[in-house]
Amino acid sequence: MNRLILTHLSEVPQTLVKKINQQYAVHSHKALSLKTIEFQLGGPYDSNMKREIQQLAFQFATDTIFLKETFNPNQIRLLAFDMDSTLINIECIDEIARQCGKVEEVSRITEASMRGEIKNFSESLIARVKLLKEVPASDLETVYKERLQLNPGAKNLIQVAQIMGWKTLLVSGGFTFFTNKIKELLQLDESHSNTLEIIDGYLTGHVIGPIVDGAAKANFVKTACERLGLSTQAALVMGDGSNDLPMMEIAGLSIGYQPKPIVQEKADGTFQFVGLDGVLDLFQVN
Repeated sequence: MNRLILTHLSEVPQTLVKKINQQYAVHSHKALSLKTIEFQLGGPYDSNMKREIQQLAFQFATDTIFLKETFNPNQIRLLAFDMDSTLINIECIDEIARQCGKVEEVSRITEASMRGEIKNFSESLIARVKLLKEVPASDLETVYKERLQLNPGAKNLIQVAQIMGWKTLLVSGGFTFFTNKIKELLQLDESHSNTLEIIDGYLTGHVIGPIVDGAAKANFVKTACERLGLSTQAALVMGDGSNDLPMMEIAGLSIGYQPKPIVQEKADGTFQFVGLDGVLDLFQVN
């Protein structure tokens, strides 16, 4: 039996509930809370049906999660996040570029990479970082203090996850300058990202060490699960861009937060309206 979750900022509209019941093979439905309703669908859903339901739900400012048949909320023990545009509100590399007047050049590459139009993330990152040569390292601190904010629901989700005993993992194609600060701020268990080379107070335009790309993100999730003695089905993964897809594919549950179209298509859930903590009703947590 396939399960569909509808979640809303305040209350799932009853008009939407009626439309779902009328238009699809619904076996039953129940409220997990005022904000979240679970439907048992009598038949499997394909990509077209998923797209139809998403489009219908979005008309009512309601988000969707299509649960795998094997999903068991009691199995989740690891919460893994992307950082830029998922856990936080900005793409840090674009904001660094804004400081030096190169935001259009850099953001153009960033957007194409996150949409999956540039297949090699490492090459796209190298090209963008090269444009940051001779940017003062102090600009990173300016971006952190003046532009970076946590996305809605981030803090609550992480606090609840920690109360439930989940491990927390930040895996980012961004930079250690920011991930280290976020890790400390939120008391995360682990973080992995890329290191910008800085010499004499200026960026050199190079990244130090292996680049954290999509494959690396998936490997960090896999390794974290192995340390817990669990399969990757124990992971709840949240991201927004194409380089998050490898770790989403191996997870027990994947959520695209304000995702690029390719992620919206492939992730189990899409959050366009609710905060990151909109997923908590699945775990019957107040």
